[in-house]
Amino acid sequence: MAAARRRAAVGLGLAGGLCLLLGVCLLLAGPAIVKEQVVKNVRIDPSSISFGMWKDIPVPFYLSVHLFEVLNPTEVLDGAKPILRQRGPYVYREFRYKTNITFHDNDTVSYLEYRKLFFRPDLSNGTEDEYIVMPNILMLGASVMMENLPNFVKLLLSGALAGLKQEAFMNRTVGDILWGYDDPLLDTINMIVPGLIPFKGKFGMFVGFNNSNTGLFTVYTGMKNISRVHMVDSWNGLKKVNYWRSTGCNMINGTAGEMWPPFMSPTSLEFYSPDACRSMTLVYEQSGEFKGVPTYRFVAPKTLFANGTDYPPNEGFCPCRQSGIQNVSTCRLNAPMFISHPHFYNADPSLVNAVEGLNPSKEHHALFLDVHPMTGIPMNCSIRLQLNQYLKQVSGIIQTGKITPVVLPLLWFAESGYIEGSVLNQFYTNLVLIPSILDYLQYIFLGLSVPLIISAAVLVMMSQRPTDEKSLCDPTTPSTPPQVSETTPLLQDTSTSCQDAA
Repeated sequence: MAAARRRAAVGLGLAGGLCLLLGVCLLLAGPAIVKEQVVKNVRIDPSSISFGMWKDIPVPFYLSVHLFEVLNPTEVLDGAKPILRQRGPYVYREFRYKTNITFHDNDTVSYLEYRKLFFRPDLSNGTEDEYIVMPNILMLGASVMMENLPNFVKLLLSGALAGLKQEAFMNRTVGDILWGYDDPLLDTINMIVPGLIPFKGKFGMFVGFNNSNTGLFTVYTGMKNISRVHMVDSWNGLKKVNYWRSTGCNMINGTAGEMWPPFMSPTSLEFYSPDACRSMTLVYEQSGEFKGVPTYRFVAPKTLFANGTDYPPNEGFCPCRQSGIQNVSTCRLNAPMFISHPHFYNADPSLVNAVEGLNPSKEHHALFLDVHPMTGIPMNCSIRLQLNQYLKQVSGIIQTGKITPVVLPLLWFAESGYIEGSVLNQFYTNLVLIPSILDYLQYIFLGLSVPLIISAAVLVMMSQRPTDEKSLCDPTTPSTPPQVSETTPLLQDTSTSCQDAA
């Protein structure tokens, strides 16, 4: 019995020691193993898991566009407040892919990213053939741009507008407004004021957006320094742009907006947006999960489009108006255009009150990014922005009537996408499930080692009986004859002591 206990104790002790060894090894080496796998699979390298996702974005991406119809154009020309009605969404499936991928010796890679858009009537609330009354963007924009020119030039333009039957508001199809239409006004304006609007062809809000690239990006691959992966080294060969009035506002910071360096902290992230002509900083809001994958949610702070008075670092983006809108005229051919959050969310209330028909809300109009912090890969995102035009009466151009100065919303759009299907499964298995299993195993092994070692120790103690008592009763143990004295009984029973001991 004692031998069996000793054998069991040895077995339990070895098992406990092995569990302790494995637990300690995983505790010490596990994080390094996980980190190595993450680094290996998120850097821009053809052998990494994320390279295919980076090169040809496999997840469904959608561009949803909402247009603002002006319901009272005649009254607006007489100075009334514009009444707007939101139309849409008009939804487009967006495909993105990279070409001209060139790796350089300084740990960077250059590429052009193209986007193609296809209308999805099944997801849309309306068709591209619908007519909508909107401001004549080209005419009203050119009027404001010519405000400070001599009166005879403005009168010349006004006469040309009358000859072309151009009015302040137009009734055109969604397709024309977004993707362009032939407008003889373009040639007329450039004839009167050469170079004022330096482009030819169709005019539309998204002309040049479809089947186009976002410029030549050069970003770090992370092969030498993983903390720099996806960070922009240059855009179109520039380290900074020259649209704005301060060095800080002109800086090209962060990534290209697709992925970020791994092992993120819950603070902020940055990216450069060619469409907004600037770098943007989003701040951490909360932790969560997306289909089982842990995420950090980043959102736009109220200071993103604040004016220079409310937020001095934004002074370089001025001339400014109210907080909540940013003047982008310097990167939009000096046209009086502004960007903001949809429905002037997080903007000065005076902007909302200047028109009727807006209902800003965080749920529908705030932008967000849900990023897996260990890898820096977005799981779910929706980038929402609004395009606005500054309208006003311009003396000498009678077509502008008596329009009260107003920043009028034209449209807002959301670029949204999320990881799903086989891409999500592969991502979850390799970068979430396996690291989690390794993490849990170290604690399981450490937890098992404690009861196993304790059990082995108990068995060892139980197998050790007092040897002196055992030797008195064991008949196989040699005994010494009892000493006989004068008072010792001749018939003494020597088994009594054994019985007593028993």
